[in-house]
Amino acid sequence: MRVLVTGQIGLDKKAFLQHVANVAKTHGEHLHIYNLGDMMYREAPDVPPGRILDLPLARLNSLRRAVMRDVIADMHNHKHVLVNTHALFRWKHGLFSAFDFDQLAQFDADLYVTLVDNIEVVHARMLRDHEFEHSLKDLMVWREEEILATEIVAKANPNRANGPAKFFVLSRGRNMMTAETMFRMIFRPEMKTVYPSFPMSHVMDMPDILAEIDAFRAQVSSKMIAFDPGDVDEKVLSDRAIKAASEGKLTLEVPVHEAAPPTSSSLKAQDASLKTPSSLQLKVQDILQIVPDIDGQIYARDFTLVRQSDITCSYIPELPGGKPGLSSGVERELQHAHEHAKDVYVIWKPKKEPSPFVTQTANKVFRSVDEALAFFEQKGYFQPHNLFGT
Repeated sequence: MRVLVTGQIGLDKKAFLQHVANVAKTHGEHLHIYNLGDMMYREAPDVPPGRILDLPLARLNSLRRAVMRDVIADMHNHKHVLVNTHALFRWKHGLFSAFDFDQLAQFDADLYVTLVDNIEVVHARMLRDHEFEHSLKDLMVWREEEILATEIVAKANPNRANGPAKFFVLSRGRNMMTAETMFRMIFRPEMKTVYPSFPMSHVMDMPDILAEIDAFRAQVSSKMIAFDPGDVDEKVLSDRAIKAASEGKLTLEVPVHEAAPPTSSSLKAQDASLKTPSSLQLKVQDILQIVPDIDGQIYARDFTLVRQSDITCSYIPELPGGKPGLSSGVERELQHAHEHAKDVYVIWKPKKEPSPFVTQTANKVFRSVDEALAFFEQKGYFQPHNLFGT
């Protein structure tokens, strides 16, 4: 398997991918990672740390091509290889690409992944690691550009001998790193991919309902490759900023939640993300400026996650008073999955029967998570995901 991973600066991609390699090792697998940034610094020992993007574009492009030639020459010595890079750069030179089509064709990736993370966490890492002047708006735009450019590259070579390359967007994780998810994408590609759909915004003040939803998310992600929309939850940030503005506040203290490393990792103490500040003091106006971007990207990204998944599985809780917890977002996701010929399953908890707008878009409706999982197992959706097939 050949994998190319992109994503904006401020993701700690190198640390995340090392956790992926560590998870692979616990399953008896080896993932060889080429960190192009590190390789470029080794190729140019005269360049101080953190300054390589300040080089003239001609030299920067020459360095990038040189290290990519090394990757192409060496990759045949390894069964599973991963290139950690960027699709483009937004720096003092402006916006410029970080790849060459001829070399990407030679690398011939089977899998392209754009890694994303919550924008306040990316901002915190940028402040920690770089002196590059930027705004929250810059980071939002940069994230969209990385996704689009990587998807274009993934589709640029449709006549591969091994079939079309696959492209995925993957969140780095909100509470727990998604290193296990990426391990499965690389080493267990036969596993089913699932989009867990559930109400979010209007159940935030209902702890019992949230606990139900979290249990559903955990069970689904333990059995399949899950692309969880809750791993990027910037709507909370925008809602807090709107509330702060209505109260006349000029600044807002925002917590910075780093995703915890996977329990199988032995690299916790080395993870650079541990030095990230636990909170940031942000201007309310700066957050308000990106509210349209947050809403627009939630809409586009969640539909992307639906389309890249084999299955959409929606959990509809029963709210106090017996009302179904069916949000407009969940309804749109079910319809979007149905229109793209995806398998759609609904776990319906309310006593009230679901409407035809639910039943007519769903392959099957279940009354419990256990009932759904038993059906999925019978269908053969749960594939072995470790070396010994257990």
